[in-house]
Amino acid sequence: MTISLPWQQRVGSQRDWVWRGWQTRYTYFRPPPTARTTTVPIILLHGFGASIGHWRHNLGVLGQYHTVYALDLLGFGASRKASTDYQINLWVEQVYEFWQTLIRQPAVLVGNSIGSLVCLAAAAEHPEMLKGLAMINLPDLQAREEMIPPWLKPVVFTVERLVASPILLQSLFYLVRRPGIVRKWAGMAYANPEAITDELVEILTVPAQDRGAAATFSSLLRGMMSAQFGPNARAILPQLDIPLLLLWGLDDRMIPPQSAHKLAALNPHLKLVELDHAGHCPHDECPEQVNKILLDWLTSILK
Repeated sequence: MTISLPWQQRVGSQRDWVWRGWQTRYTYFRPPPTARTTTVPIILLHGFGASIGHWRHNLGVLGQYHTVYALDLLGFGASRKASTDYQINLWVEQVYEFWQTLIRQPAVLVGNSIGSLVCLAAAAEHPEMLKGLAMINLPDLQAREEMIPPWLKPVVFTVERLVASPILLQSLFYLVRRPGIVRKWAGMAYANPEAITDELVEILTVPAQDRGAAATFSSLLRGMMSAQFGPNARAILPQLDIPLLLLWGLDDRMIPPQSAHKLAALNPHLKLVELDHAGHCPHDECPEQVNKILLDWLTSILK
């Protein structure tokens, strides 16, 4: 019987990096000396509530051919649960300064969900750091606004302000961090119930026990409800002149799959790949398929 190693032993060499006084976590794989010479650094960025562990099925495979890094964004995973205003630009600054410190050559950014929005914003703000950009189920914040009828918006915004109460959000946190609740939430994000393993639930719940996690959860959700939380993907995509890849799970129940074609039409450099039987996190649900797509695409842009 094959015994799988714990996920912590499958994500490479984890290290701590102090950014602006905050402890943050990252990991990396380097290809063996026998790997092909045409390589590019890769930076993997997770989505909301996730961490380095969410790339456990991807890091080792990509790391056979390229130097690959994964970061725990501030407020997530093993990074500091800091008391600060959480917005996409904050994480863009973290990623850029990480790149300046440890990489310093054009890299490929790969993100899932909010992580892909961070990648997109970084491409707009710091084009010198990018060789290419791969996005997995990219949030379209403008589409969210458009889905709310004009007559209903005042009601929705009033409810959001009430829900954004720090006291209420911190109370909610102690409920939603329970493994049973997290498993049900993952059931919304994943199309394949078999992918919702005890290991995945552990990856999603353990950071919620950290000091300051409740206050951070409150700040994160209030930030996400803010109109200033993140950039407009539709405005950025047409401006980019680099190779772009958009992967989309067709069974995504969090972001409508029809958003994929609307976003793909905005840039002629963008390649759209739709994945059957996958939800919001295809890299974790069907990693073999996603790893091959990423590696083939990387080979094509490095020719």
